[in-house]
Amino acid sequence: MILRVFPDKSQLGLAAAAQAAEAINRAIAARGCARIIAATGASQFEFLAALVAAPDIDWSRVEMFHLDEYVGLPLTHPASFRKYLIERFITPTGMTNYHLLNGEADAQQVCDDIGALIQAAPIDVAFVGIGENGHLAFNDPPADFENEAAYIVVNLDEACRMQQVGEGWFAGLNEVPQQAISMTIKQILKANEIICIVPDVRKAQAVKHCLEGEISPLAPASILRTHANTTVYLDDASASLLTNK
Repeated sequence: MILRVFPDKSQLGLAAAAQAAEAINRAIAARGCARIIAATGASQFEFLAALVAAPDIDWSRVEMFHLDEYVGLPLTHPASFRKYLIERFITPTGMTNYHLLNGEADAQQVCDDIGALIQAAPIDVAFVGIGENGHLAFNDPPADFENEAAYIVVNLDEACRMQQVGEGWFAGLNEVPQQAISMTIKQILKANEIICIVPDVRKAQAVKHCLEGEISPLAPASILRTHANTTVYLDDASASLLTNK
């Protein structure tokens, strides 16, 4: 695992986007297409803005999957990750080959259908973050490190749901769905390359636990340290509690 720390999240986003663009273009040059996984949430704002502005990416050759979506949340809701990706990634790039998780449909069927698609060929690069509770996608602690499925239906813990309130996606805890569709840990780790984007001081404790503590389901994102080609991007705030940086 490579750790890169930047003074602020704007510089972090630019650097992570440069690596992401290189990974996408490398895959297109090698095979004629790139298969990617996109993350959402407030932590990805600067990164995605920089990535969609990157020159010389042929987005018509990119196939995109995404990490997670709330069960039962309509596309029109401000917190919908489908809405987020359409507005911040799909529309700006003109991407046409993407697979959104429909939280309003039968959740297990969505897991099965999109799971079959993502497992049909290797993923070139995955963009992920780390939650305030250390989660990876919506795999809250204790996370399942062994499930072979690509997507599963998960119950969201209170810390995870409170993070969504804190980020302003919901007015109160009672509005946050209690379940979500999430990519599994094993599926994330199958990506040839992982770029993990984690700005902000509110993530500092989780970053310390996941990067310097025990690799454990109680710190789900700690599993990234076992992946051969992961780069973690932090800003000074999110790296502030690390002993080694």
